[in-house]
Amino acid sequence: MICLGLGSNLGDREGNIAAAVARLAAWPGVTVERVSSLYETAPLGYTDQPDFLNAVASVSTTLTPHELLAACLAVERALGRERKVRWGPRTVDIDVLFYDDVVLEAAELTLPHPRFHERCFVLVPLAEIAGEAPVYGGKTAGELAAACDDGTVRFFGKLRQGG
Repeated sequence: MICLGLGSNLGDREGNIAAAVARLAAWPGVTVERVSSLYETAPLGYTDQPDFLNAVASVSTTLTPHELLAACLAVERALGRERKVRWGPRTVDIDVLFYDDVVLEAAELTLPHPRFHERCFVLVPLAEIAGEAPVYGGKTAGELAAACDDGTVRFFGKLRQGG
């Protein structure tokens, strides 16, 4: 399973995520298989910014992990992402969470994502689409989400795709 984490907290947050999913689906060599519902969470780290909407998408691809990352970054740029403040506000953020069983540590990409297993805003939507598949340390996303659940991840709704 290959999964991407998506987030947005500027402008039309839902529209930004829908546009990112649509652009990824149109990217040569990428097929979007499933997309979770949207969840709203308060920002981490730099907290003086709007709340985020988050979702997770599973994809299949003929791209290498680095090529997939490049596609994600291109989609972010196309949707107006500017990197000014670490963990700052953004139109859209797309992280490669994991790429099958690939373990990789490079300057620009670490797989699996080094913190996905401790982030409720990733684990709750991931649990929707990953089912009973172990995603980290032999545990399912649901098991990991239950362990970190502090009630801060709020269901927002289904993603209206095509927007």
